[in-house]
Amino acid sequence: MTTGTSTATSEATRQSRTDATRQSCTDGTPTRAPADDEVGGARARIDDLDARIIALVQERRSVSAGIQQARIDSGGRRVHLAREMEILDRYRGELGRPGTQLAMTLLALCRGRL
Repeated sequence: MTTGTSTATSEATRQSRTDATRQSCTDGTPTRAPADDEVGGARARIDDLDARIIALVQERRSVSAGIQQARIDSGGRRVHLAREMEILDRYRGELGRPGTQLAMTLLALCRGRL
């Protein structure tokens, strides 16, 4: 059967490439390639950015709640649709079409569903 031979050959080729690209320390433990370090560093930076974005969204949510309460206390409506349209336009202008969806999600997080 050629399928079994083909699979075994492919596996042997893949393993050979892996072995050829892997470097070892003098004690035989594999070392990390420079690309792994770069990816790991970039992922750590993304994790940091995500944490900052989450903190900013939480802060925005708190500010928005204060605005909503002040509007309600003064006899106004909880939501100001013209202001939301400004926000949607800003996000779309800066981030393109996906920015609109991001802004809609952000507005829903901060003011709740309409």
